[in-house]
Amino acid sequence: MTTLGNARAARVQAETSIEGQRRDHLRSSRRIAYLDLMEQAHVIGELYWRVGDAYVQLTDHTARLTRIEETRVQLRDGFDPLMRCVRVIVLEGPDTVVQAARAVLEAAAEANSALWHVALEKPQARGGFDEAQERFRDRLDEFISAAHTAVSTL
Repeated sequence: MTTLGNARAARVQAETSIEGQRRDHLRSSRRIAYLDLMEQAHVIGELYWRVGDAYVQLTDHTARLTRIEETRVQLRDGFDPLMRCVRVIVLEGPDTVVQAARAVLEAAAEANSALWHVALEKPQARGGFDEAQERFRDRLDEFISAAHTAVSTL
């Protein structure tokens, strides 16, 4: 009887250990995915700031448009890694973080589109870009909050 009880206790302890390891692995893989998205979003955000810098630093209209176009090219290059980060998070979950990550990607796409209107010199384009850039930052903050909750509740 004692041997059977010891075997059950050992099995429960092993199962508990395995579950703990699984949670630690999941927490670690999610954390890495979340950090990757935050890092790439930071790169995108820095590029958005360069647009404002172009208006402050460059008084020559042509030079400003050239800088904006250069920034647009860099943003296109940065969008694919951001999209990859979101796709990894779609795999990692949970749904609240997935939705927040998709919102960051959508906000980046909107800001990039708004910057295209700036490059075309459409009326009110600069204000539209500024609003889109602010939405991007807000969505990133929401993602960070969701990611923090997801990692800390595992």
